[in-house]
Amino acid sequence: MWALFPIMFLVSAALNPSGQLATSSLLPTAFSTDNFAALAQDPGRPYWSWYKNSLIICLVGSLLSMFIAALAAYAFSRLRFAGRRVGLLSLLLLQLFPAILALVAMYITFAKVGDIVPAFGLNTTMGLILAYMGGAMGSNVWLLKGYFDTIPKEMDEAAIVDGASHARIFFTMTLRLVGPILVTVFMLSFVGLFGEFMLASVFLKDVDQQTLGVGLWSLSKGRDANERFGFFAAGSLLCSLPVMLLYLAFQKQLVGGLTQGSVK
Repeated sequence: MWALFPIMFLVSAALNPSGQLATSSLLPTAFSTDNFAALAQDPGRPYWSWYKNSLIICLVGSLLSMFIAALAAYAFSRLRFAGRRVGLLSLLLLQLFPAILALVAMYITFAKVGDIVPAFGLNTTMGLILAYMGGAMGSNVWLLKGYFDTIPKEMDEAAIVDGASHARIFFTMTLRLVGPILVTVFMLSFVGLFGEFMLASVFLKDVDQQTLGVGLWSLSKGRDANERFGFFAAGSLLCSLPVMLLYLAFQKQLVGGLTQGSVK
């Protein structure tokens, strides 16, 4: 119940006609949609461009990270090769270090990459997506591997006897059987990227290139922050829609992927 109070205050501030922090209250005393209408009327703060950038970055980044993690998890689960155990432990060990330790190194790396391939350098959407792809690789690989281990290996052996390669087994058989865990990994990656701020604030400098987190944070700065609070509240409410819709649409797959993959 206590978690509802911030949401109630945010809704009240978004519906506040004056749009100021000083006049906002826990329960709305007046109702107006002026703050929502103002989202598309301020050229200096392109809210819908931020929204589009966030959706593109999160969708592409989540899909790519899920696919790469699935490939790695299949190899660790089904294949036997030198360094398999060391690789798994190394992925787990890397997750113990905070991501901020790699921020300076990533900044320098992408600054150099931008000199050679400008499309993947700093202040580019593709560069930020590339940086995001490896962020949660370790946890995703372990989560996917635990689910892959629950699939009987006899199915793979029967397919190999029939002449199927590992690539064909992975794309035509395994991916169809691990749908719940793929949805789970995608949703976890999407939610993590949608709320990410640190890398996005460092990589993206142009106003039109920024994400929702960075753009809305800029609204809380400056002399007009108090007058813009209604704008900030309305934008924050609309930010919750993609995540909420995803959870409502894939709730069953999310529960199944988390529970079944945790056995191993």
